[in-house]
Amino acid sequence: MATTSFTKKSLGFDVEPAVTPPPANAEPTFLKKPKLGAQKQRRKDIPEGLWTKCPKCETMVFDKELDENLKVCPKCGHHFSVSARERIHSLVETCSFEEMDAEMTSVDVLQFTGVASYKEKLEAYQKTTQLKDAVITGLGKIGEFRVGLGVMDFAFLGGSMGSVVGEKLTRLIETATDRGLPVIIISTSGGARMYEGMFSLMQMAKTCAALAYHAKARLPCISVLTHPTTAGVMASYASVGDLILAEPAAMIGFAGPRVIKDTTQAELPPGFQTAEFLLDHGLIDAIVPRKELRERLLYYLDFLTEGRRQTAALA
Repeated sequence: MATTSFTKKSLGFDVEPAVTPPPANAEPTFLKKPKLGAQKQRRKDIPEGLWTKCPKCETMVFDKELDENLKVCPKCGHHFSVSARERIHSLVETCSFEEMDAEMTSVDVLQFTGVASYKEKLEAYQKTTQLKDAVITGLGKIGEFRVGLGVMDFAFLGGSMGSVVGEKLTRLIETATDRGLPVIIISTSGGARMYEGMFSLMQMAKTCAALAYHAKARLPCISVLTHPTTAGVMASYASVGDLILAEPAAMIGFAGPRVIKDTTQAELPPGFQTAEFLLDHGLIDAIVPRKELRERLLYYLDFLTEGRRQTAALA
């Protein structure tokens, strides 16, 4: 049987192959595989100052939303630190706050020396915080109540209490006593200021004495403890209020946990020196979230001043 054969027809011109063959004498080359980290991946740059990472739940929070929420994480309720002026703005009526002793500054009495002198440190913190010292005091209105208000700022040398802090608070309390006003002190501090030695320790007795005269006049004092409130401040005016409030999860105590553990030679209970632990053991009266503080202060002021209002009405 004959085999059928097919002949390929030519179109009259040569067709160039799709792939040009390599030269016959060319040696094969191998491309080097690039490393994964060799090429920089392009990523979008996030501008600074727009987002803040919550240290508790690690959520990225838009700064504008955080400010509107009084620096409280909207997801987990973590309370960020706030400046003294921000606290005052969130509590008092608009344009009602009259600051006292605004230009009072500390003096380097002991001529403290070190890596940087005390005077240099004061100047540096005054520049960065725009404050003269670690507390702002004055008279203002919360709702219908006129009060003496003192607010500490941890950003200024850790809110430490030196002679200026003690003097400004004492003058505030004495002014409130003379005018028959309640006193509210919002504390955040690492304790007495080491740069002033015994002069800072003397402020503990001075502020407590002023509060004793305030109480003798049957005027209320509300102490608000925020994170952290420790050492000489906690051992003096912060713990002698008629009503002691605290923000959630605030660290409150005298000495640090390690020092207490080494001194007592005992294991410390879980949650030691937190506001919740101290509430359970009767050291503070209530834990008040920052967003509720203003309304709760109005409620407490109404209760604590009712007797004086009734006496004034009868007179």
